[in-house]
Amino acid sequence: MILHKRPLILASSSPRRQYLMKEAGFEFTVEKPGVEEDFPATLPVEQVARYLAEKKGEFFRPNIREEIVVTADTVVILENTILNKPTDRQEAIAMLSRLSGNTHRVMTGVCILSKEREESFDDTTSVTFKNLTLAEIEYYVDHYQPFDKAGAYGAQDFIGMIAIEKIVGSYFNVMGLPIHRVYQHLVSWE
Repeated sequence: MILHKRPLILASSSPRRQYLMKEAGFEFTVEKPGVEEDFPATLPVEQVARYLAEKKGEFFRPNIREEIVVTADTVVILENTILNKPTDRQEAIAMLSRLSGNTHRVMTGVCILSKEREESFDDTTSVTFKNLTLAEIEYYVDHYQPFDKAGAYGAQDFIGMIAIEKIVGSYFNVMGLPIHRVYQHLVSWE
């Protein structure tokens, strides 16, 4: 289903974002933004996801013609600290051990831009994990290798299935894109 007349670019290499956009009826091309996912240390954690989404959008701005570009970034926040993508097995195990038995926030920032217009927003979901055993954590890290996922987990993976006790907000936001809000924004653009 084509929900817009203009070409749409999803600026993300995330298979989960691509899946959600496709399932929501959008036709798009995929381009990866060539930016580092760094941010000022003084930036409040609640502003990081949107800041990074806008930074990715700025990468595309000079070359936009008739396209609409969608960028996004997801962060996991525990006790006012951002848990980024883990760099190795040890860091992934440490992150999941910290999330075990706790409630954290998942924030996704989204930037939608064209030559004429730009909109940015973010969405927050609260996620509560049960207490995990070290064996469960190690099994997940060794079999799913969540090194491309903020907070070292995917809600749609094994660990999400066994660990998530409660979600307040959008499940799809935890997967990496608040597709309900992206849909609302994009169908209004032309």
